[in-house]
Amino acid sequence: MHPVKIALDVMGGDNGLPPLIEGGLQAIQEYGVQIAFVGKQDAIEQELARRTVDRAAVEIVHAEQVVEMNEEPSAAVYSRRDSSVVVGTQMVKRGEAAACVSAGNSGATLAAAQLFLGRLHGVRRAALGTVYPTLHGACLVLDVGATTDCKPENLYQFGIMGHAYAQGVLGVAEPRIGLLSSGEEEGKGSLLVKEAHQLLKSAPIHFAGNVEGKDIPHRPVDVVVTDGFTGNVFIKTSEGVATLLLKTLEREIKQRPHAMLGALLAKQAFRATKACLDYSDYGGAALLGVSGIVIVAHGRSDSKAIKNAIRVAKQAVDSNVIGGIQEGVQ
Repeated sequence: MHPVKIALDVMGGDNGLPPLIEGGLQAIQEYGVQIAFVGKQDAIEQELARRTVDRAAVEIVHAEQVVEMNEEPSAAVYSRRDSSVVVGTQMVKRGEAAACVSAGNSGATLAAAQLFLGRLHGVRRAALGTVYPTLHGACLVLDVGATTDCKPENLYQFGIMGHAYAQGVLGVAEPRIGLLSSGEEEGKGSLLVKEAHQLLKSAPIHFAGNVEGKDIPHRPVDVVVTDGFTGNVFIKTSEGVATLLLKTLEREIKQRPHAMLGALLAKQAFRATKACLDYSDYGGAALLGVSGIVIVAHGRSDSKAIKNAIRVAKQAVDSNVIGGIQEGVQ
């Protein structure tokens, strides 16, 4: 059985080539995958020359163009067919790679996936699902930005997609699916939420009803379903609040000399707290509903985040997440 090959777009990250190359090489060592580094060949060769590399597990696929972070995604994808994100996506389309991972322009990654891979049969809209840390492990939140304007049937399908992903990648045998709303009661929420609630009640999944944003950190469900606009605001607000709490705690300790001793004693606890909130442990967000595995990593990903994004891609391939989604929506 051949190792899983992952196409890794190495041209778009905020921190340049080194962490992307290093993350790919770490993934080869830890997960036994093959990596196709997609980007400018000379630059990739220079980075690889600085490291000990198993060349049998490495492929370089030249892509002359790059979609920059500040470019309009769809226009850039249409006009730059030799960009690294497009070339990596088309490798998945042709069966030359099992998945594509990119830390570049996330909008361009979504646009390339939907343009060149297309949606699975019966899937009306794609959803971007990200892992969210809670007090009791992690849960999946989708959509967080792929489809901002949703219809009830879209949220119904997101529930099915999230169910398949939670089983295959998160390892939850019977995922509990919740619908993000302004109240736990069935009649609470917008018209979209109320209609989606009725559809999800009839879905072939374990629908646990509505869940409020304040309860998600306690993990009342394994998968949280919402529209892309609300999900994106929820995730980014959570990131901001987490940063606020950590920075405020650090500032207040420094302003109180007696508190420094307590901080030293609690150093391991603080370190563990930061680790729990560290996005790099979760790798990247999966674009669900398209005919291929595509993982969108954070633009500022370090080597650890890239390594874990590749791990997530491999898990999605190995567990046949696409097959699970396709079966669920039929």
